[in-house]
Amino acid sequence: MIVESLLPLASLDASSFGEDFQWSLPERFNIADAVCRRHADGSNKLALIAESTDGSCRRYTFDEIDKLSSQLANVLVSLGVVKGDRVAVILPQRVETPLLHLAAHRIAAISLPLSVLFGDEALRYRLFDSGSRVVVTDSVHAGLLASLLPELPNFLAVLCVDEVPDQLASAYTGAACRCLDFYRELNTNRARGDIVMIDTHRDDPAFLLYTSGTTGPPKGALIPHRALIGNLTGFECSQNGFPQIDDVLYTPADWAWTGGLLDGLLPAWYYGVPVVALDNQGFAAERVAALMSRHKVTCSFMPPTALKMLRSVPDLFERHPSSLRSIMSAGEAVGKALHSWGLEVLGLSINEMCGQTEHNYLIGNCSAVLPVKPGSMGKAYPGHRVAILGDNGALLGDNEEGEIVAHRDDPVHFLGYWRRPEATAAKYTDDWFHTGDIGKRDSDGYLWFLGRADDVINSAGYRIGPGEIENCALQHSAVLQVAAIGVPDPDGLRGDIVKLCVVLKPGELESDVLRDAIRERIRYRLAAYEYPRIVEFFDSLPMTTTGKVQRAELRRQHSREHTR
Repeated sequence: MIVESLLPLASLDASSFGEDFQWSLPERFNIADAVCRRHADGSNKLALIAESTDGSCRRYTFDEIDKLSSQLANVLVSLGVVKGDRVAVILPQRVETPLLHLAAHRIAAISLPLSVLFGDEALRYRLFDSGSRVVVTDSVHAGLLASLLPELPNFLAVLCVDEVPDQLASAYTGAACRCLDFYRELNTNRARGDIVMIDTHRDDPAFLLYTSGTTGPPKGALIPHRALIGNLTGFECSQNGFPQIDDVLYTPADWAWTGGLLDGLLPAWYYGVPVVALDNQGFAAERVAALMSRHKVTCSFMPPTALKMLRSVPDLFERHPSSLRSIMSAGEAVGKALHSWGLEVLGLSINEMCGQTEHNYLIGNCSAVLPVKPGSMGKAYPGHRVAILGDNGALLGDNEEGEIVAHRDDPVHFLGYWRRPEATAAKYTDDWFHTGDIGKRDSDGYLWFLGRADDVINSAGYRIGPGEIENCALQHSAVLQVAAIGVPDPDGLRGDIVKLCVVLKPGELESDVLRDAIRERIRYRLAAYEYPRIVEFFDSLPMTTTGKVQRAELRRQHSREHTR
């Protein structure tokens, strides 16, 4: 069963771009039903093509996904998971990742995707803050979690998707939390049978997605079931009409992030369209081009960093002929060079999109209907209201610079930050949600990004908050003061890279050894993508009169020094 488009392209025109579109939301809505169960009709419709780096490939139908997720839901219930509990998954693009999400949503639990790139501190914070009850992961991360058990008292079980060696099992001996074999549990009697799908309200929480800000630790954004519907108009437009006959989708974006999960996998499944997955933590242009060619991928979410890597390989698509008809790109600016490359090499106009975890798929292009202005973010997608807000709290007119804000009366809008009502309230002026992006709207209604109101670093499609990096670096015995900033990637691949500005304690000497030690601490304790590629030592950091580091001044200093 393929679901018809919510917003057929024939209903759109460039002048209005769906301004009269009205949402029609069901009161009762469950993501597991919408993206899987209703497609499990006995027709064995293909859902997932899962490739591994060892060369193996497994295909799963919606009927199989539905059965497996039902079994996993029964296992979660038998372990003691109830409505509202948080259950986590730490895996790359492999079948068990969506199984955990669907199983959680069947029983009205809240799923928490976590990146395999996270180190122990990043995992400890998110699992403790969320109060997660069960984690699905591999033996490597199960071993890491064993060392964190004393600090995670809410844990019931770790379900390991590969073999549980004796040494790992013994690490859980005597602990309240058990380490269990994922597939052995799915084959137990308590996993059998079809669990009743809990009737969830559209506003019930479905996901807890941690997002980085400029101050303090990451915050958990609570995403409701209805948010999937809110993504759909933008998804359809950014893929130049979706679905179409024989569509297949692939994204290299990690399913632990909003981009991979809610901009790729789940919207495609909503329409009954198969998704290609690659169980790999890195991006290799040759391998990805071959993968897309082999499976005749027609649609993709491809971050700009990945596009730049594809562009850097000569004659890549001559060796691996492309079936792509549309590409959506987000995470950083696409730019004129990539846009021209897409037209020349792939014969398509790359549709730039802009959204946030809290308010996703908000602004973008649809080259099938809307003329693309290279460098522009595009227009607000149908069903979403966007404005430019001035410093005085008033909405601004065309060509006036201010903060891009989005109206909260929107199905894609989040429920708030997990257990942080003050942080949630601070994101609003009246009913307008602050995106933190500075921009303007031209007389044609196109939006143009000018910079960040805060200091979030956008690197290779990842949003990186400086606070977590700074806190990690400060734990090094030689570090007195530190500031993390984003600076342009000299290689031109990642947008920005992380630069760490460090003041050492009295008596400590600058050295390459110390510089590398600080770098490696962040790489392994937080995440590889937060790795500071530049570490510079300072005698002091520029400060405001209230004692805050002036990161903007550090960025200006870096720019002056590298543009001479």
